[in-house]
Amino acid sequence: MAKTKAFVDDYLPALLGQAWYLVSTEFHEIVEQQGLSVLEWRVLSTLASHGSMAISELAQTTVSKQPTVTRLVLRLEAQGHIERTTSLDDRRFTLVRVTRSGRRLVSGLMEKAEQHERDVLKPLDPHKVAVLKELLHELIARHTRTGGRTAS
Repeated sequence: MAKTKAFVDDYLPALLGQAWYLVSTEFHEIVEQQGLSVLEWRVLSTLASHGSMAISELAQTTVSKQPTVTRLVLRLEAQGHIERTTSLDDRRFTLVRVTRSGRRLVSGLMEKAEQHERDVLKPLDPHKVAVLKELLHELIARHTRTGGRTAS
């Protein structure tokens, strides 16, 4: 009797989750060896490469819940790695940005992350890598929620 493929073996969310877990776990070990939690790494590296961001945008980008990111931001601010300011455009929004101390904390890790990505992708055809990233960006854009609706 031929074995049939299980539903999750070809289900996109399951495949994305498995790929994310397998690839990121390798790097998360490096992050934790540097004394950072994975979320601290995500927040600091995101701010180091994006500049100032609203906490809600930071939560979305780091795939974390906003209250969790808010608590982390307060802790990182107390440690001197992040600064908070009020948006000049809309005083209801708090913007956060990485400080020189926070940037120093993650700069070496960002280089290691880039090397990890190169190592993971090295066996793959460069054209397939470009297509994969393009498709992922498209999926993210199509399913990013703005104002309660899915962006299209």
